[in-house]
Amino acid sequence: MSESDPFDEIVAEETDRDPDLAVIEAGSRTLRTQGGAPSADVPTRPEDPEVDKALREVEAELATRWGETKLEPSVSRIAALMDVLGEPQRSYPSIHITGTNGKTSTARMIEALLGAFELRTGRYTSPHVQSVTERISLDGAPVSAERFIETYQDIKPYVEMVDTQQEYRLSFFEVLTGMAYAAFADAPVDVAVVEVGMGGSWDATNVIDGDVAVVTPIDLDHTDRLGSTPAEIAVEKSGIIKQDATVILAQQPVDAAQVLLKKAVEVDATVAREGLEFGVVSRQVAVGGQLVTLRGLGGEYPEVYLPLHGAHQAHNAAVALAAVEAFFGVGAVRAEPLDGDTVRKAFAAVSSPGRMEVVRRSPTVVLDAAHNPAGARVAAEAVQEAFDFSRLIGVVGASGDKNVRGLLEAFEPIFAEIVVTQNSSHRAMDADELAAVAVEVFGDERVQVEPRLPDALEAAITLAEEEGEFTGGGVLVTGSVITVGEARLLLGKG
Repeated sequence: MSESDPFDEIVAEETDRDPDLAVIEAGSRTLRTQGGAPSADVPTRPEDPEVDKALREVEAELATRWGETKLEPSVSRIAALMDVLGEPQRSYPSIHITGTNGKTSTARMIEALLGAFELRTGRYTSPHVQSVTERISLDGAPVSAERFIETYQDIKPYVEMVDTQQEYRLSFFEVLTGMAYAAFADAPVDVAVVEVGMGGSWDATNVIDGDVAVVTPIDLDHTDRLGSTPAEIAVEKSGIIKQDATVILAQQPVDAAQVLLKKAVEVDATVAREGLEFGVVSRQVAVGGQLVTLRGLGGEYPEVYLPLHGAHQAHNAAVALAAVEAFFGVGAVRAEPLDGDTVRKAFAAVSSPGRMEVVRRSPTVVLDAAHNPAGARVAAEAVQEAFDFSRLIGVVGASGDKNVRGLLEAFEPIFAEIVVTQNSSHRAMDADELAAVAVEVFGDERVQVEPRLPDALEAAITLAEEEGEFTGGGVLVTGSVITVGEARLLLGKG
């Protein structure tokens, strides 16, 4: 593929504010009212003490298994579990999503669109922001704690049976995947929206044959397991592309695109590419989000209000729309586009907790779960576009297995000062170790160390308030989904 290939020419990103912002703001308010206020969609601990106790027991049992960072690359164990459960994942069609960044937001948008067209949905995403029950959703909402417990108890005997037959016990993620597929069959759902945990070929979710395979932008992450170049990572991720499926490709590095297209040809899959068959026509900043015009497989969808910040979310929306169009056969078995009003109502109600989420005002505190350099770059662009901060303080708590220097370098131009901290995960990078890297990137004068997240938040808010009550100080909490989830709780969101 040559450098002039259309795949290398992305859709122009219109990030400048419209000179007549008042018109856009008025329109976005109207659209938001029509769509209803976005739901936070993050469950709290159960109020019933007995239910809470039972959920904690399930969480404790799951915690005895291999965590999500310890992997044995095969689907043999999850396939064995599906076999003894009667292949529940075969009882409904599915949309399977892989990529490096944007998977969860895209899954939420796909779910919202399918629900708006009156289909019963099941959504499986990871990791969770605050509660493990978030990972399994039915009809657009996380399953209740009671249903989560019941599903675990239902499959537990089969899990234990498979454990005895395999070299290694089923992992935490494999058990949750089994629970999700069983819950979707039991509901039953009309369609499952499934996010890959890591990679593709040997990911536990890959015992489904997605009618639609979605690949969000590929970048460098989990390089120790997936490969050191986008092309190598794409080889692993292409494993979700199945025979005769439809593949929706977000904008990709050229070498990754070549790998994905080659795999599609091998399995006779139909391909739709962002920037060619679909894409973002235009976007304008609006109150609480943005106003976009999307080009789908069936035509244009103008004036779509998206209550999420950043160019990357507009591109996620384009991918989600194309995936749902493909699921309904738009551009293949039917020529007409989806109903525009239904599409607009669905997008207006989308939420993505922990992704450019405002959780406090005066000063404004924003949460974003960026945890790799690519995610940090788009987060930095989004916060500059959406908020007029005169002074932005960063609170960063990262995992030790990530490219922390690359993440910090992406944020350096926008942070006046940074407060480094650590979350409660065993994977968290030690605050002093993170500070040493931060000093190299930011300089000693701009770095403050607060190992406890509550102290880090307080310090950052104090620094932001130094600008004065009526000026533009703000705080961005980032670096890890876990850091964001814990900050969310501390700041009273759930």
